Amino acid sequence: MTLVPGLDDRSSPRSATADGRSIDPVTAEVVRSAFETICFEMATYVSRTATTPILNQSNERNATILDAGGRLAALSVGIPQFMLSSTLPVRLAIEFFGDELVPGDVIVANDPYHGGGHLPDFNVFAPVFDDDGELLVIASIQCHHGDTGGAMAGGYNVFAKDIWSEGTRYPLLKIIDGGRERRDVVLMMRANNRLDGFIGDLRAQVGAAQLGVDRLAAVAREHGSATVRAAIDHTIADARERFAAEITRWPDGRYEADVYVDADPAGNADIHVHVAVTVADDRLVVDFAGSDERPDINAWSTYGNTRGYTIAQLASLVDPSIPKNEGFFDCVDLRIPEGTCVNPLPGRPVSAGTHHPGVEVGDAIALAMSQIIPSRCAPQTYKYGAPRQMWGDVDPRSGRPFFDHGGETNAGWVNAVEGVDGWGALVASNGNLIKASAELNEVLFPHLLRGRNYRTDSGGAGQWRGGCGSHFVKEVRTPTFVNQYVVNRIHTHPGIAGGTNGAPDRVVLAAGTDHEVEVAPTVAGHLLATGEQLVYDFGGGGGWGDPFRRDPQAVLNDVWDEYVSVEGAARDYGVVITGSLDAMDLAIDTEATERRRARP
Repeated sequence: MTLVPGLDDRSSPRSATADGRSIDPVTAEVVRSAFETICFEMATYVSRTATTPILNQSNERNATILDAGGRLAALSVGIPQFMLSSTLPVRLAIEFFGDELVPGDVIVANDPYHGGGHLPDFNVFAPVFDDDGELLVIASIQCHHGDTGGAMAGGYNVFAKDIWSEGTRYPLLKIIDGGRERRDVVLMMRANNRLDGFIGDLRAQVGAAQLGVDRLAAVAREHGSATVRAAIDHTIADARERFAAEITRWPDGRYEADVYVDADPAGNADIHVHVAVTVADDRLVVDFAGSDERPDINAWSTYGNTRGYTIAQLASLVDPSIPKNEGFFDCVDLRIPEGTCVNPLPGRPVSAGTHHPGVEVGDAIALAMSQIIPSRCAPQTYKYGAPRQMWGDVDPRSGRPFFDHGGETNAGWVNAVEGVDGWGALVASNGNLIKASAELNEVLFPHLLRGRNYRTDSGGAGQWRGGCGSHFVKEVRTPTFVNQYVVNRIHTHPGIAGGTNGAPDRVVLAAGTDHEVEVAPTVAGHLLATGEQLVYDFGGGGGWGDPFRRDPQAVLNDVWDEYVSVEGAARDYGVVITGSLDAMDLAIDTEATERRRARP
């Protein structure tokens, strides 16, 4: 029989918390499970009630529960950097409002310099109080929105020189004050956003936070506030102890890695992220000293964003049953020098930086950790550049303006891991981002999806093959403006343990015309005429392990599936295949394969 740590330890039926409170582990697990269910329900509420595809289709939201000190207590499955950046705005609210927080309050915040990622990420949260009027927990829901005001539609002003050019900052606003909606706040927020659906999406978040409050209050009534507090302490201590136990199994030492972004939106090349991970007994030091410090770049990941990507990548490398909460943070000494690209000085523009160099933070952690535990390592990130925006003055079907924030399906960047090829189609944001279907987007916006297929030979070669990228063709049915930022053209998705990198990305506008333009790295407000196409070749994921150790039969299967070409099989895997797909007579030439693989 397998024993569950804590639950099946008959010799210690109760555990003590930091302040002396005790709780039996079974009750603690019941409360934790209730919290996680509430988070899932809050996130689902947004998906069911939001008005725009970026929220009601994409899963680009995450719910968390925090204690009265702003410690992360529980979360739902969503976007990892969301779930791990919610703590800092909540802590600011606890400190700023103090006793002014009352039952019925709902607060909205989106300021990257008070713990958020970038302006489009709105955090909405609400306090829960115990019977004595003391703050007990906070229900939080964070979502990405399609616009933030500012000089350029869509929340990604690639020409911004500072944060104020990117949109409107809301460090903390009580949108609901003691149960009563602040109509002046709603009016002000509506006036600072271009999208008709913004307030509907915001109210979906408010409703989710209020739902969380109701559910959490019910848990407190059932178990008692003291038990809830003790359960939170127990769960955080459990995560800390179990993560620390994994760290002790890793060899002490310093492990470094360097990764690069092709260019920022302004064209500054080779944005550098350096990390040194030091294992010392049961603790990690993660130090980003040595990362890019050029003051004129436009690639800045805020402290909260970097913190989120760091912990998310580390959490992906250990026992998945460890609860994802403040206990992970407790085991990590995070050193992020101010003024580097992963912790900018106040006022820098950060809209694109939440993706890049934010993504490269995860890549760097994975590459550093692959020197310790390669069997567990794969970059849990994506090479998206920034979400594409497409808009126009008139949708010919409705006569109204339209704005598409690039929420339809894409496919690329899925790394292999030991024992598993890169899977399916999508890895964006640690595999949790669901992109809307082509059919839905064609109903909502005046575009047609003319092509969607995997790209042969785009997955990185390895003992286990990286996932293929895809070929995406979108045709506009009315004059349409495009914003697009592209990375992964030069510094591509990394392989692990001897696997090769995935294929690069490439985006062409007005493809096939005499005025086609390849995006390198940015276009803004580029006009496509009716009938013109945007062609996006999404890059592949990196491979894992030595490609010449891949089972030849697996390579043959990949050729049958058109994931790998006959030429690619010989070039990348040393597997010689005779015949052709057209003739349906593909076969492995075993002797030629053995000779090719024997070459030094």
